[in-house]
Amino acid sequence: MSITLVVVIIVLALVFDFINGFHDAANSIATVVSTKVLTPFQAVVWAAFFNFIAFFIFSDHAVANTVAKTVKEDWITLPVILSGLLAAIFWNLLTWWYGIPSSSSHTLIGGFSGAAIAHAYYTGGFGIGMGSIIDSEKIVKTVIFIFLAPLIGMLVSMFITLVTIKRNLWYRLGIIAISLVATVYIFDYFENEKMQKEVESFVGIKDIKKELEASPDDATLKFKLEKATENAALLNPLVANYDQWGATRIANEAIAKNLLPIKEGETAAEIATKFSKKLEDKDNSIIVYCILLAGFIFIASYIYVEKIKKPTAARLANMFKKLQLLSSAAFSVGHGGNDAQKVMGIIAITLVAGGQLDDIKHMPSWIPIACYTAIGLGTLSGGWKIVKTMGTKITKVTPLEGVSAETAGALTLFVTEQMGIPVSTTHTITGSIIGVGATKRVSAVRWGVTRSLLMAWIITIPISAILAGIFYFTIGLLVSK
Repeated sequence: MSITLVVVIIVLALVFDFINGFHDAANSIATVVSTKVLTPFQAVVWAAFFNFIAFFIFSDHAVANTVAKTVKEDWITLPVILSGLLAAIFWNLLTWWYGIPSSSSHTLIGGFSGAAIAHAYYTGGFGIGMGSIIDSEKIVKTVIFIFLAPLIGMLVSMFITLVTIKRNLWYRLGIIAISLVATVYIFDYFENEKMQKEVESFVGIKDIKKELEASPDDATLKFKLEKATENAALLNPLVANYDQWGATRIANEAIAKNLLPIKEGETAAEIATKFSKKLEDKDNSIIVYCILLAGFIFIASYIYVEKIKKPTAARLANMFKKLQLLSSAAFSVGHGGNDAQKVMGIIAITLVAGGQLDDIKHMPSWIPIACYTAIGLGTLSGGWKIVKTMGTKITKVTPLEGVSAETAGALTLFVTEQMGIPVSTTHTITGSIIGVGATKRVSAVRWGVTRSLLMAWIITIPISAILAGIFYFTIGLLVSK
């Protein structure tokens, strides 16, 4: 029964990923279709392709880890996961049918949390604290970014639009260059922070702290924690040289200095291999290189059109249409990298709950491949009901504004993915579109539509949680019969 249920959940998770793809297809293609840069069919093929390309770009599955750990381990069961998935699928299909661009991310998190809460209260009574059922910190961050993600997207898109319309070319290029340097610094900061956390985990600090919670007066555990902390402090300077040394050299140096614990039955070479793999997974160099390449293409395009060629309105418009292919591709990569990971986390925790996997950190490679494929195929199937809302109802978008909105959305998704925060691509691109509309004039944005969208975003998590609770009790009744 357990194996069958695991298979059913995995299939449903991939179905959800597929639905997520066509539900959120509008996010990737709405602006590029509304500006007539691509036909609807060309746009979905373009977006689907770059959804899958994200598999080769995002090696660190921080978002998947966050989603999987939203619920505390004690309350994760197969029926809980199944109920959460059913609620998320139901709400996604309902909002898609009515053309409401709600968040697939938040409906999944709301469903998972709601089912766990129902399970905890049903089996343990109402005296259980909410903090012992769900990870409140992760939930709060997710809720905060319901508002922050569109706000960040809006501010970044306004900045990009205002910089782009600057008449002085060299002033504009100078701002772009400074922005690129700042972006690289931000991503390097995230990379270093995640590597240091990986170091703490690898030397055993997290495990020892958990043991100390149960036995706070254990002198042996306190000594182990002190030693592990010292090792982490000595390892961090080595990790800081990652870009120059590489993961393998750092791992070998750490082994030579006895900074990494070697468990019984493991060799030093095996430990070095594991540690170097952990560091390589946190390496975001390919994302940084892609951002730098995109920045170079923007700079080269401006110089070519405005200095090498005579700048005309038609030539500038054509340039922005071509650049929109780049910006829409970047947003689709961000969409794939952010949204596919949420289902990866659900499948991984399903295998842990079913006994097929000992830890989500040991996620088999077929999970990300399957999830990126599912979301790509979903995007390929389109999501036409929401395209109209995103592409025309919020504000009328020109190619220049489409480039600004999609670039802002992509950067927001890349940054939040590095932070491990499961944000909504829907919220992000909506905020970015509002931003480009507001740079023209405040009245260019149809605020009535925006208020309706905001209401849908706010109610998604609680409604998904309630639906998941209903599904949980329904499944329980059916099984008991």
